[in-house]
Amino acid sequence: MVDRADDDAYLLRIRRAGWWRRFLSALVDGILLSIVQAILRVFIGDAGSIGLGLLTDIAYFTYFHGSTGQTPGDMALSIKVVDLRDGTGRPIGYGRAFIRWLGSIVSAIPLFLGYFWMLWDSEKQTWHDKMAGSAVVDLNDRVR
Repeated sequence: MVDRADDDAYLLRIRRAGWWRRFLSALVDGILLSIVQAILRVFIGDAGSIGLGLLTDIAYFTYFHGSTGQTPGDMALSIKVVDLRDGTGRPIGYGRAFIRWLGSIVSAIPLFLGYFWMLWDSEKQTWHDKMAGSAVVDLNDRVR
């Protein structure tokens, strides 16, 4: 079998990541960001750490999903956010990664319905994936 992990367009043809893998990835990222938040709270107090923690959260997801398509949590679970709109399978870029982050808030508001949406969506997209034109793929999938 030929390893085509570097072929970005190939990523669009592989299986989408399942709900549990995505959940565990978010859990890993949440733990990492909680550690950063705790450190901020120790050094600058509660009030300042809330604002700076929010900026850290935005920067974290925008940078990683925009540049490589993978946060450390995504890397640990072998999943990747890719561009579904242009058919290349490349990372979505910083602007759309920021939109995806904003969309994740919208996905959470109605009892996390936007996150569960992927369970019955044909592309396994959450609302924030749809807003950003992205899909999350399983890098452990085999060639179709």
